[in-house]
Amino acid sequence: MDKYLVPINPSPQNPNPIPRRRWKRTAIELNGRFEPKYRHEISGLLMQSYSEIGAFPHSYHIDGFPCQTHMNRIGNGSSFVGQVPIGRQGISALEFDNKGIYLVSVTKSGCLTVHDFEALYCQSNKSLLSSKEDEAKHLMHLSLNKQLDVVRWNCANQDEVACTSMKRNEVLIFDIGYVSSEPVEVLRTRQAVTVHGSDSHKGLSDIAFTSIDDSRLLASDTSGVISVWDRRMSILPCLELTTNSHSTVNSIELNVENQVIFGAGKHGVIYMWDIRGGRGSAAFQSHKEVCHPPLTSLKLASMLEKIESLKAQSHIVSKEIHSIDLDPSFPYQLAFHLDDGWSGVLDIYNFKLSHVHCPPPAWLNDSNTSSDLLHLRKPSWLPTSSIYAVGSSSDKGIHLLDFYPDPTSASHVEHSENIESSSGINHQKKQNRFVPLSEGVTACAAHPLNSTIIAGTKHSSLLVISQKPQSF
Repeated sequence: MDKYLVPINPSPQNPNPIPRRRWKRTAIELNGRFEPKYRHEISGLLMQSYSEIGAFPHSYHIDGFPCQTHMNRIGNGSSFVGQVPIGRQGISALEFDNKGIYLVSVTKSGCLTVHDFEALYCQSNKSLLSSKEDEAKHLMHLSLNKQLDVVRWNCANQDEVACTSMKRNEVLIFDIGYVSSEPVEVLRTRQAVTVHGSDSHKGLSDIAFTSIDDSRLLASDTSGVISVWDRRMSILPCLELTTNSHSTVNSIELNVENQVIFGAGKHGVIYMWDIRGGRGSAAFQSHKEVCHPPLTSLKLASMLEKIESLKAQSHIVSKEIHSIDLDPSFPYQLAFHLDDGWSGVLDIYNFKLSHVHCPPPAWLNDSNTSSDLLHLRKPSWLPTSSIYAVGSSSDKGIHLLDFYPDPTSASHVEHSENIESSSGINHQKKQNRFVPLSEGVTACAAHPLNSTIIAGTKHSSLLVISQKPQSF
């Protein structure tokens, strides 16, 4: 039987094996989450997907009558010149709660509104044409008849919102569970006396809550001081952090450990108070010494001059800082935004500028810069992508800025066009994007879960900017 079998040729001693492509599990499968580097790789697609899907004017009512912001909108649209001061218009601040369920906003005309985000988003998908928001879905809408410039959620108690004004020295705290026009608590600053014996005006420009205790609150003022309250003790501050300057501190930010406080001033200076050690170690305990100078201060103009490529193209002068914000993805990145529209990132580990974005100047588009200066523009980080959403100073729209902490970022000071090509990886070219909108933007807030952007405008409207599916 064996003679009928076909003999098998002996295999060579050193065969050349056919290379096999090994299947590898992706990091997403192993970890169950997107890695930061992967998020940055697809950030180009994310930026391209944003567009305006809804616009809601502030045409709300209280007890059947138009609210003050609504009346100002009507007055501004009338033919009577000067009927409504231009400084009394627009959304001055807005912010999401931690879960993205509610959005709170304040207007220059004095309206405090808590919106239901899901209702706002669902209604925006029905019509892009300036539809009216369903007022029945509002959790709260108050017309306080006083200018409002900032609003914040209490990090440790999401039932509370606090608002204040650069025209007053009071912090008004509202409980959203009570539909009342009266705040549950009013905190006041200590009155400063001038050399002539009169009380100096002290408005408040920004608010920050600690995340570990709902009784601790900070607020910056127009006299270069940050007041710190312990609400369990008094309605007056227990501590004052000074800047050694009498100019306005426009924006404050508390780091994630609630140990370092950053402040940004009118003269282009960033201040830092460290309450972990030294003179500031007993900031929330000691009440014998009520004033603390900053640990350090950094002048942005001097830091910008150290960037050779920027200094060669621009004349660097000190500019007012409108806002500072810590990156939720990389908490050592402190973003800043200037009154001329420039934005950038300060690396707080080495005190160097890592990113800078310089848009075209406002005068190229004949923008009304005098009216723009009446609003402090307030940008917002997207929650996971190190993308900074900034209202344009000259156009109707927002800039989406790539501030990822790597030279592959389009705004990195060490960015080079051939960095990605030399890496041998074919990814979409990283670049910033401008999203055109129907109105000029004063403030942005990004949803903490799905990265939908809500923009407040100079005419008190809310614009919904969301991601559209990509076609391949």
